[in-house]
Amino acid sequence: MAYALLVRFTARDDVAAAAFDQLAAETLEGIQAKEPGTLVYVSHVPVDEPTVRVFYELYTDREAFARHEEQPHVRRFLGEREQYLAGTEVTFLDEVAGKRPTQPGT
Repeated sequence: MAYALLVRFTARDDVAAAAFDQLAAETLEGIQAKEPGTLVYVSHVPVDEPTVRVFYELYTDREAFARHEEQPHVRRFLGEREQYLAGTEVTFLDEVAGKRPTQPGT
């Protein structure tokens, strides 16, 4: 069963938000190239909250999320992100129902 999380990052200021965005973009390159179990990995900026980023992540299952967390590009992101942030909130989500991207081969 699919596994997801929603993460809300609050950057210290506009400069930190821009640096965080660069770090996230570099991380996304690795995710796109090396993580078939990561179905969706999207960063959003909430309307009227320019220093906030909301990530929505969807994985084929909990094991795919665990593999994601072990990747070098993700380890780098986890190690470097705090210098830009004033706060982080994580919500883990179990899928109940909905429309989502199909998995390759299905």
